[in-house]
This record gives sequence, structure tokens and C-alpha cells, in this order.
Amino acid sequence: MTSSKAMAEVVVGGLGAATPIGRTAWAAAAAVRAGVSAMADHSFMVDSEGNPMRVAQCPWLVSEPRIEARIADCLVVAVRGALQPLADAGQTVRGLLPLLFVNLPPDRPALPPSLVATVRASLGQALPGQFAGIEIMQKGHAGGLVALEAAVQSLRLNRADACIVAGADSYMDPDMLEWLEQTEQLHGAGPRNNAWGFIPGEGAGAVLVMQPGAVRRAKMPHLGRIVGLGVGRETNLIRTGTVCIGKGLTTAFVDAFAGLPMGARVTDMYCDMNGEPYRADEFGFAVTRTRERFISATDFVAPADCWGDVGAASAPLGIALACIASFKRYANGPAALVWASSDAGDRGAALVASAGEA
Repeated sequence: MTSSKAMAEVVVGGLGAATPIGRTAWAAAAAVRAGVSAMADHSFMVDSEGNPMRVAQCPWLVSEPRIEARIADCLVVAVRGALQPLADAGQTVRGLLPLLFVNLPPDRPALPPSLVATVRASLGQALPGQFAGIEIMQKGHAGGLVALEAAVQSLRLNRADACIVAGADSYMDPDMLEWLEQTEQLHGAGPRNNAWGFIPGEGAGAVLVMQPGAVRRAKMPHLGRIVGLGVGRETNLIRTGTVCIGKGLTTAFVDAFAGLPMGARVTDMYCDMNGEPYRADEFGFAVTRTRERFISATDFVAPADCWGDVGAASAPLGIALACIASFKRYANGPAALVWASSDAGDRGAALVASAGEA
């Protein structure tokens, strides 16, 4: 179990998303709040019971067979959305080029080895000259929070005045869906299915984070603040037969809570739980150790029930949901915890404060 306490308050100035239920962060957040679900039968993939596999696809990508193109398409949409406030600020931020940190899924069946090159080429073609640099990692669900830590560190060291943290993923490939079922990850309702599996999804999220002074100078929107951040490492991994008691996730929670004032408690929570018991058990252990920091640890939003499991996109999408709920004043309070867990052991948590709260 490792620990990270890298944190300096940063401001969220832009949000972007591409999900099966909305092609902007604001549309996706409205759909999640309304409980809209994109889960539907796959057009030709069937499970071991002969029933159509249930998936959550981006409707504009139904005819796109290449999974790397689906991931790249979603990513470009989300990053463009997060960049928009900079463009809207026009002359004020001339010359302000953000660093872009991208998180993608780890290696798994049906993902081509050319994924990173395809994504980099798509970004270069769709958004030429928009970034001071691009860093790409493949760390899955919690990778967006690892990327956020790198972005915060870059801001702290004045490597940049702005960074975009983005993540994208997709499971929409026949071979990958087959692999999910063979490894008992796919949700199904038949006797030979796994009722505790997950619904595969796809999508991307992106968050523009900036130095507070840069936001003021640019007169840009102030959508929220990242005031706490923690990453951890779990050694008892999912589908290994070992027993996870949430040590890595606890580390991430405790470090993120360093940004919570004494006596204050988490009012809202967004997470990547997807129906798998391992994730629920892990959260249960972690929250038991930190229960004094929650108003209601059972009151959380797990948007996988709307857009399916979105893997590497989970964390930036969760931050977008937290910011929008606070900005539009339907959050329970001023302090939201966003957390995620990767199959390979990375754990991450971020504390998102409303724009106007100390």
C-alpha cells in the first residue's frame, strides 16, 4: 500500500464528455440526474444463454467497428468540450496552451497495440496546435486520478498554467465482449451467466484544471475546485482469489481528506462501482475505516447504471458530475468525493469543492 499527498488547490475551468447518454458534460449530467439509461441489447452479440448481450453504446458510433476509432472519437469530443472555455475567453488567454494528460484502458484482448498512436494522431488531426504537450498513460478506471495528480504537480511546478485531464474507453468489440463473458465479467441473467457482472459501456471525459490566478486573469468560469487528492495501491486484486480489505482505497481516501477542513464531512460521492461484489466489498472496508468523514456513506452516485462501465473514462466523468451538481445547486452540499479502482491495483480519490466554498 503506497501513499500520495500531492495536492495544491486547482480550479476547474472547463468540462467535456462523450457518453451513451449525452455528448457534452452538461447533457450527460442531466441524463444521470434524471436516471436515463442507455443499456440495450447488442444488435448481434449473444451470451452463452443465447440472449442478446446488454451493452451501453454511444449511438453515433453504432456503425463504427474499430474500437480504437471509437475511443479516439469520444476522446476528441470530450477534450474539445473542456477546451471550449479557453476559446471563449479569446484574446485574454492568447498563448495559454494546456498540457494534456490522457488515460486509456490497459492492455486487454481486442485492444490493438496501435491504440496510443491512433489516439495521438486523432488528437493531432482534430485539435492541431492546441496543447503544449500530450502525455498518455494506460491505467484503467483509476488512471484519471493518477493523471490528475500529474497535472496538479505540473501546475505546482509552473510547468503550465492549465492542464486537461482526460480519459476514454470502450468495450464495443466482439472479441472483447466474448472475453468479458469467458472471464465472468459480463452481466447476464441466465443460469450460466454472471448476475454480478457489469454492463459494458464506452465514453470519454475531460476536465480543464488551472491555477486560480490564471482563471481570474482569463475571466473564465469557475466550476469547482480540486482541494484534496489521494492515490493508493491495492495488492489483493480482483479475480485473483485473494481477499481485498480496501487498504489501497483507504489510503486514497485518507490523503484526499487532507483537503477537508477539520470537522467537515463529505456531502456527495461519485464512484465507478459497476455491480461487481469485489468493488462493493472494497468500498465497504474503506468507508468503515473513514466513516467519520461522511455524512451518509451509502448515499452515492454510481453512474454505471446509466452509461455502463466506462473504464478509463470513469474519474474525469465523475469529477464533471460533481462540478455540475454543485454549480447547478442540486448537490447535497459543498464537498464531493470522486473515487475509482483499477483492476491492476491503482486506486484514486479526489475531493471536489464547490466554487464558492472555503
